[in-house]
Amino acid sequence: MDKNGRVPWPSWEEAAVACLVSLVAWVVLRRLPRSRGRDALLPAFSEFALISGLYGVWRLARMLPITHEAGALGRARDIEHFEHLLRLPTEIAMQHFVIAHDWLARFVNGYYAIVHVPALVAFLVWGFTRHRDLYPHWRNALVAVTAGCLLIRFIRVAPPRFVEELGFVDLSSRFGLGVYGDVGTGVSDQFAAMPSIHVGWAAVVALGTFAMTTSPWRWLVVLHLPVTVFVVAATGHHWWLDGIVAVALMGAGLALDTAVRRRRGVGPTTAAMAEV
Repeated sequence: MDKNGRVPWPSWEEAAVACLVSLVAWVVLRRLPRSRGRDALLPAFSEFALISGLYGVWRLARMLPITHEAGALGRARDIEHFEHLLRLPTEIAMQHFVIAHDWLARFVNGYYAIVHVPALVAFLVWGFTRHRDLYPHWRNALVAVTAGCLLIRFIRVAPPRFVEELGFVDLSSRFGLGVYGDVGTGVSDQFAAMPSIHVGWAAVVALGTFAMTTSPWRWLVVLHLPVTVFVVAATGHHWWLDGIVAVALMGAGLALDTAVRRRRGVGPTTAAMAEV
């Protein structure tokens, strides 16, 4: 954590350096004679260059000077009203529940701050090394979710905890492990609650793992999605609808990737081999 109690993320500059180093290593390896080690490292360096490059673009895009709050609170209240019409449980009810159990409040606060990125990194490494045939399909879904979140953020939406009449408690202030600083600072734009990238990435990790393996452990990993949905609501960082839209973006990404592969006559295994 930094001196303000926030969990630090790699900067876009660090991501750019990682991408450049990986590309240089990939170019050098391609010039070497074929060997088992060279053939194993080539796709690893190319994939790391792609992921770090995309992460750098994501960090840069999150830093765009979109500081206006026009309409954000109004849209948030519209979402709250729409969820009420759907008879969804309120986000503040979820927080009241966790605050009544101190250990649970600490858990959801820590889960939101800590698990999000490591779970995704672990999934990408595992999928790339153990399930190369199916990995590109889910990596492309991840790209679609992230790109969709970056585009939709131009429609300003405040998170539930910014709607004063709801009465949310800032759990990060109470228990530490803050992710956001003051508005306009920190790693993320706090008036871009719609959609939830936490839920979108969790959906890729949970459902991607479930699709890639038949191991009994997949039933444990798939819980990452509903737990994340509960956590983002209970902490007041997102509306239920934010998560629903994020999962829809993932589904659209998977459908688009499948359609492109069919059009090209390329199956998952063939595509993975072509990338090498």
